[in-house]
Amino acid sequence: MKRLFYFLLLIVLIAFVAIQFVDRPEKIAEPVTENDIIEQLNVNPEMAGLLKDACYDCHSNQPKYPWYAKIAPVSWTIAEHIEHGRDELNFSEWGTYSKRRRDHKLEEMVEEVEVGNMPLPNYVLMHPEANLTTEQFEMLKKWVGEMREQIAQEPDGE
Repeated sequence: MKRLFYFLLLIVLIAFVAIQFVDRPEKIAEPVTENDIIEQLNVNPEMAGLLKDACYDCHSNQPKYPWYAKIAPVSWTIAEHIEHGRDELNFSEWGTYSKRRRDHKLEEMVEEVEVGNMPLPNYVLMHPEANLTTEQFEMLKKWVGEMREQIAQEPDGE
C-alpha cells in the first residue's frame, strides 16, 4: 500500500511538472494606445488608479501578472479569466467601441459592481485593493453618470 502511494505521488509530481510546459496562447501586456479609455476620456488620475487597481488586470491589454500566473494549472485559469474579461469589456479597445456599446458598458460597470459580480470574489482574495469601498463605488457611479452624459451629447454617427 505504501509503495502504491509513493508511485501515485510520483505520477502526480511528474504530471505537475509536465503541465508546466503546456502554454495557453494569450495577449501579453501591450503598450497603452490612444484607444484606451483613460486616453479617450481624459480620465482623472484618481479614477484612472481605481480602474487600474480593480479592473485592468482582466479588462485591458495591460494586466499585471502575479508570480503564480506562471504556474499551471493556475495560469490556465488566469488566462481564461483574462480572455473572458477582455471579451466582455476591454478598456484598451474603448476607442473602437460604438457610442451605443460604450454607453451600455458604462451602465454595466456600475450594475456588475453593485450586485457583487465584479470584481470577481476569487480575484479580490489575492488583490484586496480591487475590492471597492463605498466611497470608491460612489465615485465610480458619479464618474459613469458623467461619462454617459458626455456620450449622450456625441453625434449619433459614431
